[in-house]
Amino acid sequence: SDGVDGITTNCGFLALYQAELASAVSIPVATSSLMQVDFVNRILPVGKRAGILTISGSTLTQNHLALAGVPLDTPIGSTENGLEFTRAILNNENELDVDQSRRDNVEAAQALVGNNPDLGAIVLECTNMTPYAADIRKATGLPVFSIVSFINWFQSALTPVQYGR
Repeated sequence: SDGVDGITTNCGFLALYQAELASAVSIPVATSSLMQVDFVNRILPVGKRAGILTISGSTLTQNHLALAGVPLDTPIGSTENGLEFTRAILNNENELDVDQSRRDNVEAAQALVGNNPDLGAIVLECTNMTPYAADIRKATGLPVFSIVSFINWFQSALTPVQYGR
């Protein structure tokens, strides 16, 4: 009633609520960057597939993947073994070492690619990884998709409402 033409969220783990939110409203809903994985797979060359880089591989479940339409055999890498990024974000700390967080993300992406030579792209699960997308792209040589790429695509199809008209 306020003129909203689409709803988004900002955490890949919110794929769990896609169906529930979409059934509660009459406008498009996009809950998770993970919803891009199947599409990315379709645009890659034959023999290549997308991998996921997540902030928490230990809590990203098969259910999250299934509800986002992600093939269950999709390779997953995580920043959990890093020194800064996962700890600072998940502990909701007031400060974050940006350079160390960048290293955590790049190293996790490089490990993901190193363990999966058939990767043709990386999809970032966590919104907070987006500032490091260019660094990951440079380090791996692969296209990197994030919540920003997903929401730009999503929003480009919506019809903005002009208030006061």
